[in-house]
Amino acid sequence: MTEGVEGGGRVRLWDLPTRLFHWALVVLIGVAWWSGGEKMDIHRLAGYAIIGLVAFRLYWGFFGGSTARFAHFLKGPGATIAYAKTLGARKASETAGHNPVGGLSVVALLVVLAVQVTLGLFAVDVDGLESGPLSDLVDFDTGRAFAEAHELSFRVLQALVALHIAAVFYYLAFKRENLIRPMVTGWRAFTSSVEALRPAPLWRLALGIALAAALAWATAKGFRFH
Repeated sequence: MTEGVEGGGRVRLWDLPTRLFHWALVVLIGVAWWSGGEKMDIHRLAGYAIIGLVAFRLYWGFFGGSTARFAHFLKGPGATIAYAKTLGARKASETAGHNPVGGLSVVALLVVLAVQVTLGLFAVDVDGLESGPLSDLVDFDTGRAFAEAHELSFRVLQALVALHIAAVFYYLAFKRENLIRPMVTGWRAFTSSVEALRPAPLWRLALGIALAAALAWATAKGFRFH
């Protein structure tokens, strides 16, 4: 279990909150897709849970473990372009966490998810029978426009998910780099020296969970607490 020493070794890469977020999001996107249009009670619950997850990941991107932080994997144009030029090489990446291109995809997914669930809060179906918890703040035509935009944003989300999956298989098949295993176990072997994960204290995790749960609950209530 080497931690950033000469010659590399097995390094702790992802903390448990980041891994649980990733796999919970995979499940919830699938549930939301399956339930949309017909099983709206389940669809809404999935949406509220996704709101909590996105809120937590945004929080964790500033206050979480080192490899989960945006400052760790969001790089400038120069570093991003330089990394992109290495994508055609069969050699595995030695990046301790998201590489610069992967980091951009993470942010893109979070942004689209945030837009997607926000639009759903105001959406109204064509019969006016099913609606989001904030739909009473807009008129019917506006609610329908939100619903159509909600559908469109989901198509964008599907494209990003497909691209993400394709990238994972590209790294596995072409670069011989398994990105799935570290997201399950938290550990990865490196041939060079890298800096291992620096975990965040438990109180930050507890605070992030509490804030995310509070936002999901408040959203489900339509921000009405009487």
